[in-house]
Formats: sequence, structure tokens, C-alpha cells
Amino acid sequence: MRETGGAGGGSGPRARFSPANGLGSLFRLLIRATRRYGAEWWIMVAGLLVILFMIYLALFPQTIALYNPNAQNTGAQLSAPGPGHPFGTDNLDRDVFSRVVWGSRTILGVALSAALLSSLIGIPLGLLSGYIGGLLDRVLSLVMDSVYAFPGLILAIAFAAMLGPGVVNITLAVAVIYIPTYFRLVRGQTLQLKEQLYVEAARSIGARRGTILFQYIFPNIIATVVVIFSLNIADAITTEAALSYIGLGLPAGIPDWGMDLSIGKTFLPSGVWWMITFPGLAIVTLALGFTMLGEGLAEVLNPRLLER
Repeated sequence: MRETGGAGGGSGPRARFSPANGLGSLFRLLIRATRRYGAEWWIMVAGLLVILFMIYLALFPQTIALYNPNAQNTGAQLSAPGPGHPFGTDNLDRDVFSRVVWGSRTILGVALSAALLSSLIGIPLGLLSGYIGGLLDRVLSLVMDSVYAFPGLILAIAFAAMLGPGVVNITLAVAVIYIPTYFRLVRGQTLQLKEQLYVEAARSIGARRGTILFQYIFPNIIATVVVIFSLNIADAITTEAALSYIGLGLPAGIPDWGMDLSIGKTFLPSGVWWMITFPGLAIVTLALGFTMLGEGLAEVLNPRLLER
């Protein structure tokens, strides 16, 4: 029998990997995804690229930031954008570009932590409330509806004022306003799914309540939860920036886009536009990235599209 693809040479059935082959496979994958999902695929990809870039800035800010974000005397006070300071300097001679780069770590950390914490609380409560029903469902629904009735930003301001400044405190203040969102979503899905035949079959063979909730019901609502999670991060970014803008956010020593906006507004009438322009663009870009990811996922994970 003739050997193929051995170490001594000879062409075998498996072609060697090359950059050209990899790019070709990636291109074909993108073409198939575009045909299947349409423009929503590219919306999701664009949002993901923005998020990955911001995550890189948050994890490795020292690779691109020119100065320490809190270092003063890095240049002339309130100097306009130029070669040494691409985003200019602020009223304390700090480099605005470095503060924008390091501020990505702050706002991403708070937004991701708040969305994760609210989901870890809201999802189990929604599963239990929808599946068990009865008095527990009525009490939890009443509490969550009461919280949901308040405007999110006003509720976050109330909690932030009560807890005080700090990374942990502002994370808790932002997380509270999103717990009812996960609760209402998961509860509604659970009320529908618990009547399905496969859940009845699992119950009839003696499956435990936890097994039914987390192995039969929850896997069928993960797609919806992922979409809401992405959109909630986008909203948490603007909420955190708003709290910092009004002075209820983080301490002064931590670079934060919302705080820089608040400081920069004082100098805007004097023509110092760069102190608010670049932090503002960073907030809009990051929030838009998560919004695009969520909207794209909502279409890509749509079961009606998957049936095509």
C-alpha cells in the first residue's frame, strides 16, 4: 500500500495550512454568513470589533497610553491637540488621550460587573418565580414591578447617593436597576416553557426541580438572555458615565470618562472643546458597539432565521 502524507514528502489527502488557505476559508465563511443572516451579521461583527478594541485598551492601556493618566505637568495647561498630545491636555496639564485610554478600564469594569451581578440575581429569581408560582411568584413580581416602575437613572442616582462614591458602590447602584429586566424576561419564558411536553416528561420520571430548571428550561432561554446582557451593558455604560458626570461616581484619582466630561464642560465656553469631545466620543463608541452586538445577536439567534 502506498503511503500518503508521510514525513518524507508526497502529497496526501490533507493539504497543509497556509495563510492563503486560511484567508480563503474565512472569506467563504463570511460570504455564507452574509447570505444567511444579511446585514445583521455585519452589524454584529462591527460591534464585536469595537468591543474587542476597547477590551484591549482596558487590559493593556500601557501599550498605547503616552503618559500616566494622573500625571500632571505633561504639557502646557489646556493645550490643543497636537503631535505630543493627540487629544490635548486638561486644566491640570494631564494628557487627555492617556485618560481616555485608561478610562476604558474603569467604565468597562463597572458596566460588565453590574450586568453580570444583575443577571446572577435576576435569572435564578425569574426561574424560581415562573416555575413555582403561587405566593412566591406574587411577592417577587410585586417587588420587581415596583423597582421597574422607577426610571433607571433616578433609581441609580438614589442608590449611588446612599452608598457613596467608589467602584464597588457604583457597581451595586447600576446593577440594581437591571435585576427586574432579567427577572421579567426569564419569568415570562419560564411560564411558557414549563408547560411543554419535554418538561412534563422530565417531571413524570422524577427529575428534581433544579434539574428541570437548569437543564431543561434555562438552556432554551440562553439566547434571549445573551441579547439582553449585551444591551444592558450598553445602557450601564451611559448610566455609569451619567453618575460620574453629576459627581456620584468614582473618586477623583480614578480615570473616568464621565468625570472628565463634567470637568470639561466648565472650560467649553472658553473654546476648550477637546476635554469633552474625546471622552464623549469614547462613551458613544463603546455603548454603540454593545448595542450593535446585541441587535445583531437578536437577529442571528432568531429561531426563524435558523430554520432557513
